Amino acid sequence: MKIGIIGSGKIGGNLGKHWAKAGHDVLLSSRHPEELGSLVKEAGKNAKAVSVTEAFEANADVYLLAMPFKAIDKIAELYAGEYSNKIIIDATNPYPQRDGEMAQEVRDANYNASEYTALKFSTAKTVKAFNTIQAEHLKDRAFEDRDRLTVPYAAQDEASKSIAKQLIEDIGFDSLYVGNLSDTRIMDPDQAIYGKSLTHTELKKVIDSVNAY
Repeated sequence: MKIGIIGSGKIGGNLGKHWAKAGHDVLLSSRHPEELGSLVKEAGKNAKAVSVTEAFEANADVYLLAMPFKAIDKIAELYAGEYSNKIIIDATNPYPQRDGEMAQEVRDANYNASEYTALKFSTAKTVKAFNTIQAEHLKDRAFEDRDRLTVPYAAQDEASKSIAKQLIEDIGFDSLYVGNLSDTRIMDPDQAIYGKSLTHTELKKVIDSVNAY
């Protein structure tokens, strides 16, 4: 699978390395791709550094959004012709102290952050994943055989649900389907499973306890 990584920081960079190790063709992008040399070297032969424009023009199967939440509007507008019918994995989080007023508005709204992303990338199929696990655990706990951590995810349809599950499990995490995008409030900052790195049983217990009320 060809995967375009939009934003190659702690989340995007580590996911790019893991997916490259798992055999996927990974395009690591940022505003300064010339600074990604060491990351590409760590990722190996299946990865290369490109600009954000080049990533979207590469006709990838999946795009991971791992840039600051405040960039969603601009990226969605700039590359609207390039991601149509693609799968978008949204790993972003709205942090008002970093992203400003638009992030606070989303957090105060009667919709959740993943629904906002899906609205902006309306011609794509949006998945929410990789925004709740702690960055250091995403880096260090991949490809484990025992006591695997679990990544929760939500999806808009069966096709995107299947791809998300595969990409989570390809890198040695368990997956737990939360529901459709309207069910992802629980994954947002300061909510029940945000920042939690848990096993499948532990994570399901937390989700079930919240859904019981």
